[in-house]
Amino acid sequence: MGRWLPIQIAPDDCDLELGRLHKTGVVPWMFPCRRQSGVWFNVWAGEAVLISPSHWRIWRSGR
Repeated sequence: MGRWLPIQIAPDDCDLELGRLHKTGVVPWMFPCRRQSGVWFNVWAGEAVLISPSHWRIWRSGR
């Protein structure tokens, strides 16, 4: 798995694994997300994500 990077430098229009900072570290979301026009979307559901992520890394299929 790749290293977590700050959400401020996340690229647009590609599948990413997002995570949220927790006292135990970064907790990953279990679905790929993509940012379009400043809004994060769950790629599998096609719906906007209502929780703000703090970190990202490249999504690797097969997770």
